[in-house]
Amino acid sequence: MKPFSVKQRVFLKNNHLITLFAVTLICVFLLAPSAAISSDPDGRVSGQPDASVAIGNAAAKGGTGPTMVMRYSKEKLVKNPIASFAYFVPLIAPSLVDNISSVNNNQQVAVISHKITSDAKSFHVTCEFEILGSGFHMNTFDSAGMIAAQTDHLAEGRAMTNMLDYIKFDGDGFGIIEVKGTINGSTKVVTEVNVNFNAKGGKSPVTIGLYDIKPTDGKYKYENRSNELVARVNTLSFKKTENANPRMGIKVASISNKEEPADFLSSLKGKIANLLIKPPKVDKLGNTTMLEFGYALLQKNAAFTFPKAKNIKEIKVVR
Repeated sequence: MKPFSVKQRVFLKNNHLITLFAVTLICVFLLAPSAAISSDPDGRVSGQPDASVAIGNAAAKGGTGPTMVMRYSKEKLVKNPIASFAYFVPLIAPSLVDNISSVNNNQQVAVISHKITSDAKSFHVTCEFEILGSGFHMNTFDSAGMIAAQTDHLAEGRAMTNMLDYIKFDGDGFGIIEVKGTINGSTKVVTEVNVNFNAKGGKSPVTIGLYDIKPTDGKYKYENRSNELVARVNTLSFKKTENANPRMGIKVASISNKEEPADFLSSLKGKIANLLIKPPKVDKLGNTTMLEFGYALLQKNAAFTFPKAKNIKEIKVVR
């Protein structure tokens, strides 16, 4: 597992624009170090399993991951636990992650439409999905492992910036999955899958948490974190590639401080970030899986089973 690196960032502070914030956002996204997951030092999670999450990942205890069931209709709605839909996160993450859910989480996901347009050489599928219910589901990354991976790459006394804390699905919303590809005779090949979380003009329920750490007495500790930021994600994109290290496209809606609501300035930061973001590397299995999921949607399959993610340590709930 290659450690991520953070070089520059863009943000608004004291009414001055400081350049290149966005580069850091993607450098940290999903490129967490390979290390054992542990509870955060401030005890923000507990080890008790949540029933809905356990159901969503039941199949993952065997040789496969969970199964998404699709009916492509509001009238024949089939709801899947949020943990089943969000299972692509640990698959694309090249590191160990925790699966965490809020107590009594009742978030569910349903694929509610299917539309395809095509010509002799290409096709374009759009499937609307809805996230229903309350609560949140998230994947957190081990702070101790992330710190250890960065320590040897920093000059003495330098701060670690924009460390990845979590990826979170909070509340409900509408999204659209776009599947694009080519047609050669009877052969159809998926070349791109875009997952948009802000359909129907709504706000995306997906966020990424970031933080900085300055050394204290020469040591970096999670409890000494500062400058905690929240980036709201609108779109994740996956493309077919022969590269052993595929990259994932990303577009954000806003970037704000953890304790402050998103406003005009945070939206402006997001727009600037989208101009400068460098796609992050993701796990090849995860990238391939998302393309296969896209093919299942193209075929209008009734179900899709994810491969088993090897980097989920355990299921937890937040008290």
